[in-house]
Amino acid sequence: MPGGTAIVTGGAGFIGSNLAEALIAAGREVHVVDNLVHGQERNVPPGATLHRMDIREQAHLRDLAERVRPTAVFHLAAQADVRKALEDPAYDAEVNITGTISVLEAARAAGARVLFASTGGAGYGEYEGLPVPSPETAETRPLSHYGMSKMAGEGYCGLYGRLYGVESVRLRLGNVYGPRQDPHGEAGVVAIFCGRLLDGVRPTVFGDGRQTRDYVYVGDVVQAFLAAEAGPAGETVNVGTGVESSVLDLLEGLGDDLEPEFAPARAGELGRSALDPSRAERLWGWRALTPLGAGLRATYAAIARERTDPEGRPQAATRPEGAAAA
Repeated sequence: MPGGTAIVTGGAGFIGSNLAEALIAAGREVHVVDNLVHGQERNVPPGATLHRMDIREQAHLRDLAERVRPTAVFHLAAQADVRKALEDPAYDAEVNITGTISVLEAARAAGARVLFASTGGAGYGEYEGLPVPSPETAETRPLSHYGMSKMAGEGYCGLYGRLYGVESVRLRLGNVYGPRQDPHGEAGVVAIFCGRLLDGVRPTVFGDGRQTRDYVYVGDVVQAFLAAEAGPAGETVNVGTGVESSVLDLLEGLGDDLEPEFAPARAGELGRSALDPSRAERLWGWRALTPLGAGLRATYAAIARERTDPEGRPQAATRPEGAAAA
C-alpha cells in the first residue's frame, strides 16, 4: 500500500469510516472531512483527525490540503439519495458536482491523487442493448439526477487530469452494504431491512421485489479503494460482484419470516443492474471475496450489537465467516 497522508471526505459516514479505519491500521496519517449531516462523529476511527467541514467550502478544503499535504484524497462525501435528488436536483448538483470540483482543486494544490467514489447502476441506467453485468465500456444513460451528477463528477476528474495533471481513479460502486450502514439513513436497503426485522416490523418492498442489484460488501469495497490508490491513474473501474441479486433474495438471505409489505415502484428505479468486475481484477488483482449470505449475516449482527450498546462505537467491517481467503 502507498504511504503518506490521506484525506477522506465523508469519512464519518458508512463507507468512508471503514476506509479511514483501514488507512489508520496501515499506519497512515488520516484527516477526515465531514459536515456530519449524515456522518457520525463516533464513526471516525481513533487516530484520525476530524475536520467538520463541507466539501463545498473550497477555500477551507484547499487550505487543509496545502497544510497537511496528502498523497491521496479519497472522495466519498456525496448526496447519495436518489429520492432527494429527484426532489431537489439543484442541491444534488451543488454537492456532487460543485463539491467534487472543490475536492479536485484541493488535490491540485497538494499534488494528490483523487480516488473518486462514483456509481455503477445509477450511472449506466437501463436501456435496450445494455449488457448486464455492465462493463465500463457501456454507454452511461442515467435515469436519475444523482446518477447524472456522479457522471459529471467523473468528467471533471478527467478534465483535471488533462488540464492540470491531477491523477484520479473513478470507482463505479455497486450497492454497498455492511457494518455502519445506517438502518434509518437516506439509502441502503440492506441496513433498512435489518432495522425493520430487529424491530419486528414488516419490511417494505417497492415494486414486485424482483428488481436486481449488485450488492457488494463494504470490506471488499475498502480493499478496492486501497488497490486503486496503488494502481494506474486515469482509470474508470467497476467495483462489484458481477452477480444480480433481487430484493426478495435479500429477505431470504436474512432469514426473514415476516411477509413484506409491497408498495408501488419508485421513479427512477432500475429493473436490473449488475457490474462487470473483470477490469478491477485485471488492473488490481481485486475481486469481491464476501458471499452475499455471509455479508448479510455480518451486517445484521453489527446492527443488532449497536442496538444493545447505542453509545458505543459502531462495528467496523471485518471479513465475515464464510468469506473467501485473499
